[in-house]
Amino acid sequence: MNLDTIRTNQRPNTLSIMEMVLFIGLQASGKSTFYREHLFHSHVRINLDMLRTRHREQRLVEACLHAQQALVIDNTNPARADRTRYIEPARAAGFSIVGYYFRSVVAECMARNAQRPDEQRIPERGLLGTAKRLERPELDEGFDTLYYVQLSEDGFLVSPWRP
Repeated sequence: MNLDTIRTNQRPNTLSIMEMVLFIGLQASGKSTFYREHLFHSHVRINLDMLRTRHREQRLVEACLHAQQALVIDNTNPARADRTRYIEPARAAGFSIVGYYFRSVVAECMARNAQRPDEQRIPERGLLGTAKRLERPELDEGFDTLYYVQLSEDGFLVSPWRP
Protein backbone atom coordinates (compact mmCIF):
# COMPACT_ATOMS: atom_id res chain seq x y z
CA MET A 1 0.00 0.00 0.00
CA ASN A 2 1.28 3.45 -0.88
CA LEU A 3 2.14 5.43 2.26
CA ASP A 4 0.09 8.34 0.93
CA THR A 5 -3.02 6.16 0.81
CA ILE A 6 -5.21 5.80 3.86
CA ARG A 7 -7.76 3.02 3.93
CA THR A 8 -11.05 4.24 5.34
CA ASN A 9 -10.73 2.00 8.39
CA GLN A 10 -7.50 3.85 9.11
CA ARG A 11 -8.96 7.32 8.58
CA PRO A 12 -7.46 9.84 10.96
CA ASN A 13 -9.74 10.46 13.92
CA THR A 14 -11.17 13.76 12.73
CA LEU A 15 -14.74 13.10 13.86
CA SER A 16 -16.11 15.84 16.00
CA ILE A 17 -19.70 16.28 17.00
CA MET A 18 -19.74 19.38 14.80
CA GLU A 19 -18.60 18.03 11.45
CA MET A 20 -20.23 18.37 8.07
CA VAL A 21 -19.05 15.93 5.40
CA LEU A 22 -19.67 16.90 1.80
CA PHE A 23 -19.53 14.25 -0.93
CA ILE A 24 -18.52 15.31 -4.45
CA GLY A 25 -18.81 13.01 -7.44
CA LEU A 26 -20.97 11.59 -10.19
CA GLN A 27 -24.00 9.45 -9.61
CA ALA A 28 -22.94 5.79 -9.11
CA SER A 29 -19.41 6.75 -8.01
CA GLY A 30 -19.85 5.04 -4.62
CA LYS A 31 -20.95 7.92 -2.39
CA SER A 32 -23.95 6.28 -0.71
CA THR A 33 -22.14 2.98 -0.27
CA PHE A 34 -19.22 4.81 1.32
CA TYR A 35 -21.66 6.50 3.70
CA ARG A 36 -23.24 3.18 4.71
CA GLU A 37 -19.87 1.54 5.28
CA HIS A 38 -18.07 4.36 7.09
CA LEU A 39 -20.31 7.12 8.42
CA PHE A 40 -23.71 5.52 9.04
CA HIS A 41 -23.25 5.25 12.80
CA SER A 42 -21.98 8.79 13.36
CA HIS A 43 -23.52 11.15 10.79
CA VAL A 44 -27.06 11.96 9.64
CA ARG A 45 -27.34 11.42 5.87
CA ILE A 46 -28.96 14.20 3.87
CA ASN A 47 -29.76 13.24 0.30
CA LEU A 48 -31.88 15.22 -2.14
CA ASP A 49 -33.04 12.06 -3.94
CA MET A 50 -34.62 10.89 -0.71
CA LEU A 51 -35.98 14.24 0.49
CA ARG A 52 -37.25 15.30 -2.97
CA THR A 53 -37.22 19.10 -2.43
CA ARG A 54 -34.59 21.71 -1.63
CA HIS A 55 -36.93 23.09 1.04
CA ARG A 56 -36.98 19.77 2.94
CA GLU A 57 -33.24 19.41 2.48
CA GLN A 58 -32.58 22.91 3.80
CA ARG A 59 -34.81 22.32 6.84
CA LEU A 60 -32.97 19.11 7.74
CA VAL A 61 -29.56 20.75 7.28
CA GLU A 62 -30.68 23.63 9.52
CA ALA A 63 -31.92 21.17 12.16
CA CYS A 64 -28.57 19.34 12.19
CA LEU A 65 -26.62 22.58 12.43
CA HIS A 66 -28.86 23.85 15.24
CA ALA A 67 -28.58 20.55 17.14
CA GLN A 68 -24.81 20.37 16.50
CA GLN A 69 -25.33 16.98 14.85
CA ALA A 70 -22.67 15.59 12.50
CA LEU A 71 -24.06 15.27 8.98
CA VAL A 72 -23.22 14.09 5.48
CA ILE A 73 -24.46 15.82 2.35
CA ASP A 74 -24.76 12.82 0.04
CA ASN A 75 -25.44 14.60 -3.26
CA THR A 76 -23.29 15.01 -6.38
CA ASN A 77 -22.32 18.61 -5.49
CA PRO A 78 -20.51 18.98 -8.83
CA ALA A 79 -19.82 22.74 -8.87
CA ARG A 80 -18.36 25.16 -6.38
CA ALA A 81 -21.69 27.04 -6.24
CA ASP A 82 -23.48 23.80 -5.31
CA ARG A 83 -21.08 23.24 -2.41
CA THR A 84 -21.26 26.84 -1.17
CA ARG A 85 -24.92 26.44 -0.18
CA TYR A 86 -23.82 23.93 2.47
CA ILE A 87 -20.37 25.19 3.42
CA GLU A 88 -21.33 28.76 4.33
CA PRO A 89 -24.07 27.96 6.87
CA ALA A 90 -22.05 25.07 8.36
CA ARG A 91 -19.01 27.31 8.74
CA ALA A 92 -21.16 30.03 10.35
CA ALA A 93 -22.47 27.43 12.81
CA GLY A 94 -18.91 26.49 13.81
CA PHE A 95 -18.76 23.14 12.03
CA SER A 96 -15.61 21.69 10.54
CA ILE A 97 -16.04 20.92 6.84
CA VAL A 98 -14.65 17.71 5.35
CA GLY A 99 -14.90 16.96 1.64
CA TYR A 100 -14.66 13.60 -0.10
CA TYR A 101 -14.05 13.81 -3.84
CA PHE A 102 -15.03 10.53 -5.47
CA ARG A 103 -13.07 9.50 -8.54
CA SER A 104 -15.66 9.85 -11.24
CA VAL A 105 -14.85 8.04 -14.46
CA VAL A 106 -17.99 8.38 -16.58
CA ALA A 107 -17.77 4.89 -18.16
CA GLU A 108 -17.34 3.22 -14.75
CA CYS A 109 -20.23 5.17 -13.24
CA MET A 110 -22.44 4.29 -16.24
CA ALA A 111 -21.63 0.60 -15.79
CA ARG A 112 -22.47 0.69 -12.05
CA ASN A 113 -25.62 2.69 -12.77
CA ALA A 114 -26.75 0.03 -15.27
CA GLN A 115 -26.53 -2.58 -12.48
CA ARG A 116 -28.91 -0.66 -10.22
CA PRO A 117 -32.57 -1.64 -9.89
CA ASP A 118 -34.76 0.23 -12.41
CA GLU A 119 -36.23 2.57 -9.78
CA GLN A 120 -32.73 3.66 -8.67
CA ARG A 121 -31.19 4.04 -12.10
CA ILE A 122 -30.21 7.56 -13.18
CA PRO A 123 -31.01 8.50 -16.80
CA GLU A 124 -27.85 8.60 -18.90
CA ARG A 125 -28.40 12.27 -19.79
CA GLY A 126 -28.52 13.12 -16.06
CA LEU A 127 -25.20 11.43 -15.38
CA LEU A 128 -23.59 13.05 -18.42
CA GLY A 129 -24.98 16.45 -17.43
CA THR A 130 -23.44 16.13 -13.96
CA ALA A 131 -20.12 15.08 -15.53
CA LYS A 132 -20.07 18.29 -17.59
CA ARG A 133 -20.57 20.38 -14.44
CA LEU A 134 -18.10 18.49 -12.23
CA GLU A 135 -15.36 20.73 -10.83
CA ARG A 136 -12.55 19.57 -8.58
CA PRO A 137 -13.03 21.01 -5.10
CA GLU A 138 -10.42 23.31 -3.60
CA LEU A 139 -9.55 23.93 0.05
CA ASP A 140 -10.23 27.65 -0.39
CA GLU A 141 -13.95 26.86 -0.80
CA GLY A 142 -14.06 26.53 2.98
CA PHE A 143 -12.99 22.92 3.51
CA ASP A 144 -10.88 22.11 6.55
CA THR A 145 -9.88 18.79 5.01
CA LEU A 146 -10.30 17.15 1.61
CA TYR A 147 -9.86 13.50 0.67
CA TYR A 148 -9.72 11.74 -2.67
CA VAL A 149 -11.77 8.51 -2.79
CA GLN A 150 -11.26 5.71 -5.27
CA LEU A 151 -13.05 2.38 -5.58
CA SER A 152 -10.79 -0.65 -5.83
CA GLU A 153 -11.30 -4.40 -5.74
CA ASP A 154 -10.54 -4.21 -2.01
CA GLY A 155 -13.08 -1.47 -1.31
CA PHE A 156 -12.58 2.24 -0.93
CA LEU A 157 -9.15 3.82 -0.91
CA VAL A 158 -9.03 7.24 0.69
CA SER A 159 -5.99 9.41 -0.02
CA PRO A 160 -4.97 12.77 1.37
CA TRP A 161 -5.77 15.68 -0.90
CA ARG A 162 -3.09 17.05 -3.19
CA PRO A 163 -3.81 20.38 -4.84
